[in-house]
Amino acid sequence: MTGPGDGVATTMRVSRNSIIVNLLLSTFKLSAGVLAHSSAMISDSAHSLSDVLSTVIVMIGVKLANQKSDRDHPYGHERLECVAGILLSAGLFAVGIGIGMSGVRDVIRGNYTSLVQPGLAALIAAAASIAVKEGMYRYARSAAERTDSSALMADAWHHRSDALSSIGSFGGILGARMGFPVLDPLAGVVICAFILKASFDIFMDSVGKMTDKACDDPTQREIRALILEQKDVIGVDQLKTRVFGDKIYVDVEISADGNSTLHTAHAAAQRVHDAIESRFPKVKHCMVHVNPSGRDHME
Repeated sequence: MTGPGDGVATTMRVSRNSIIVNLLLSTFKLSAGVLAHSSAMISDSAHSLSDVLSTVIVMIGVKLANQKSDRDHPYGHERLECVAGILLSAGLFAVGIGIGMSGVRDVIRGNYTSLVQPGLAALIAAAASIAVKEGMYRYARSAAERTDSSALMADAWHHRSDALSSIGSFGGILGARMGFPVLDPLAGVVICAFILKASFDIFMDSVGKMTDKACDDPTQREIRALILEQKDVIGVDQLKTRVFGDKIYVDVEISADGNSTLHTAHAAAQRVHDAIESRFPKVKHCMVHVNPSGRDHME
């Protein structure tokens, strides 16, 4: 696991590489789409171009989110990454709707019947896009796993969604070249579905992180088990977790021997605190309260 500074540097480096590749790929696909008369490839180039915007938003969000706490923001700025995610999802949604409406309009009006058969260049561009975007997905995913960056992982899935949309483009262009021109604008509708799905997933993930959503059940069970392993801890009376941007806050009430000294109780709480923050690097703050064993508590 890399440190916070290393994680930001890695995210920025991977993001810059993604922008360069996406700009080149988008230009290549747009040129191929225009020259080969393929609306599906032109739409696919727009998807790649939208990935450039998404990566820029990720970079800005990560940079702002990793600012140090200040007087006005004593809990830090992690939620700014969520704001960036919501803006990103809105932009993707707009792009998806635009592409989808264009494809549906062409199908309903029968505009595809007058379209020139897509050229071989469009088919080659679609195949190249699938290979490049899948490679970028694996590259970004590997970096996201090393740095434990949810923003970078979201960007990785953008690459995967672009690869999938290029598969739709490939099928549409191939079908059009085989004498089924309606498949070309229909492929644009398929691309729209992938973009809207990515937009929805990013939006829900960002909203969840901004509304103090609890950690998943496996994580909570692991935290609870870790607490019970600590010396002088008799039980866990209450455990609350909340996701704050890309970080986690933990509030826990443990029970200890009511006859023990304050020093012993404090030491137990400190062990719980240190164990949780050591085992779970995403935990930014852990508050531990000690209750005497056997006492009734209000939830």
